[in-house]
Amino acid sequence: MKDFFRQNGVLILVAAALLAAILGVVSLLLGGNADPLSNAVRVVVTPVRNGINQVVGWTEDVRSYLTEHDQLKEEVARLEEENAQLREQAREGQDALEENERLRELLELREKRRDFAFESATVTAMTSSNWESTLTISKGSDFGVALNDCVVTETGALVGVVSEVGTNWATVSTIVDTSIEIGGVVARTDSAGIIEGDFELMGRGRVRLSYLPEATQLIAGDEVLTSGRGGVYPSGLVVGHVEEIHMDESGLTRYAEVTPEADLEHLVQVFVITDFDIVE
Repeated sequence: MKDFFRQNGVLILVAAALLAAILGVVSLLLGGNADPLSNAVRVVVTPVRNGINQVVGWTEDVRSYLTEHDQLKEEVARLEEENAQLREQAREGQDALEENERLRELLELREKRRDFAFESATVTAMTSSNWESTLTISKGSDFGVALNDCVVTETGALVGVVSEVGTNWATVSTIVDTSIEIGGVVARTDSAGIIEGDFELMGRGRVRLSYLPEATQLIAGDEVLTSGRGGVYPSGLVVGHVEEIHMDESGLTRYAEVTPEADLEHLVQVFVITDFDIVE
């Protein structure tokens, strides 16, 4: 309908004008006397003329509506584009705020651990399955990243350990991966154990703290740190918190389920500890 009036609106107006002119001429030829024939013609012509006027008025209204409709469509399109630009600016602003917060917290970590040398990297891929939990990061050997380097968040929470290195990329086995085996310690009691990945716990996003001394007293919420024993990994990195305590399969020792401090599913930027002071 809209296209019809666009294409034929002028023709309709021209036809209406011609018909009105013809009716005017007929009326003029008949003169001003209301003879029976003139009266009959006027009886017929008047409704037609009124109808034509209505059609002409309706056509103008339609043309006006279509013009306004097009203008409204253009305005809506402009507003949608402006809205998209504002949303993008808001996202960029939020990203900048988050980046500033990460850098502020990293600065605090640097102040606490002056022995650490960091290399920042972006998480470019994540792999999580029944068999492994890994990240790919954007830095490799060209930036001093090496096997067994610990990877942390800006707050110092342990993300995992570098397990494969390329020139400009590296694979990180996360703290819940089954390949992980790191010395750990319960902060409250200073009880040492081994942090190790477990197939069953990996599916629930947890890691196992095993080989604890028999007299170790654990409670839910205990903080678990890396012990640094052996000099392979730095000490004092936050691993997570104790969730549950169980007896192992032998029934002789206990182990704890630990939930990692790092949010492994939503990492954007991480920091590789490329050097540290060994503390025994």
